[in-house]
Amino acid sequence: MEENFKMVAKTLFGFEELLENELIQLGARDVKKGIRNVSFSGDKGFMYKSNLGLRTAIKILRPIHSFTVSSEKDLYNKIYAMEWGKYLKPTGTLAVDATIHSDLFSHSLYIAQKTKDAIVDKFRDTTGQRPNVDLKFPDLKINVHIDRRRCTISLDSSGDSLHKRGYKTATNIAPINEVLAAGLIMLSGWDGQTDFMDPMCGSGTMLIEAAMIACNIPPNLMRKEFAFERWQDWDVDLFEKIEESLLKKTRDFHYKIIGYDKAPSAVSKTKDNVKNAQLEDFIEVKHEDFFKTQKGGEEKLHMVFNPPYGERLDIDMEAFYSHIGDTLKQNYPGTDAWFITSNLDALKHVGLRPSRKIHLFNAKLEARLVKYVMYEGSKKGKYMK
Repeated sequence: MEENFKMVAKTLFGFEELLENELIQLGARDVKKGIRNVSFSGDKGFMYKSNLGLRTAIKILRPIHSFTVSSEKDLYNKIYAMEWGKYLKPTGTLAVDATIHSDLFSHSLYIAQKTKDAIVDKFRDTTGQRPNVDLKFPDLKINVHIDRRRCTISLDSSGDSLHKRGYKTATNIAPINEVLAAGLIMLSGWDGQTDFMDPMCGSGTMLIEAAMIACNIPPNLMRKEFAFERWQDWDVDLFEKIEESLLKKTRDFHYKIIGYDKAPSAVSKTKDNVKNAQLEDFIEVKHEDFFKTQKGGEEKLHMVFNPPYGERLDIDMEAFYSHIGDTLKQNYPGTDAWFITSNLDALKHVGLRPSRKIHLFNAKLEARLVKYVMYEGSKKGKYMK
């Protein structure tokens, strides 16, 4: 039996509860929600599983040592004292990143450098050889987290952020992060039991994440590499077994996922990305201006989209958001419409009252995920039936 150890999954602000639920459903133990992270326990196979299967995680860290720290010299000495030979060969490569919340230290890059020096010096002193730094493809990626006087050293099992799913080769001017897209769809409560639409689909991220959620496809199957594949205890047979067990849990999807964009270049990029993700059977992409469209059929429609904010695109925001409200009201009865925006002033021009508002961040921008319920006929009529 593999032994269980503690891990920390990092996420975006506002997604902690989603990630907590995902971990519980995957089978994690000792699940505990923090701010922008959730800690849990599992074995090596579960570490592989969490990297492959979590939609709202950005990274999976494995803490290996924690101590109080009083100065740079103290930090250096305590890192030097650790048994690095368990994790890295003297001729291997490493990369270090640091996150600092402390009045003792101000520069995270300097702390990363100090950590690297301590590890390299330890190898040189004990073996006569030293590992090199490789920022792109290190054998070991180390995370240093200092909170006031507490320092935690973790191994980064993911490597590149887990939002880099591997299906996206083409992006548009303002692409949405894959983890953000998946989290928005999950917050919207979409369960794959209705048609889904993104009327401003950009490079197709929302459509692809929606299809993977509907079919219960693990989000990171297409990734080229995880950092743990370079670890000394990498077990390819165990990894393949975990991958196979997740694939057995995929399910059928009997509705449509539709994407519109008025830019031909966006439509073509979306089609490329959908093809890369091997989801052409589920996703239909059309060159359409949302403001000139209407809902087809009587069935319930679930809409999630990311309209332009004005930060990178030069448009009249008031008129644009007012147009969104008019189009939804007049042309999309029987629709639950959700969208995210960081243009909080423009929201006032939608002309509809949101039934929900969720506080989030899109990158560093404060944002709101809002929900508008478009009833069949009038709202009053709905209650009089």
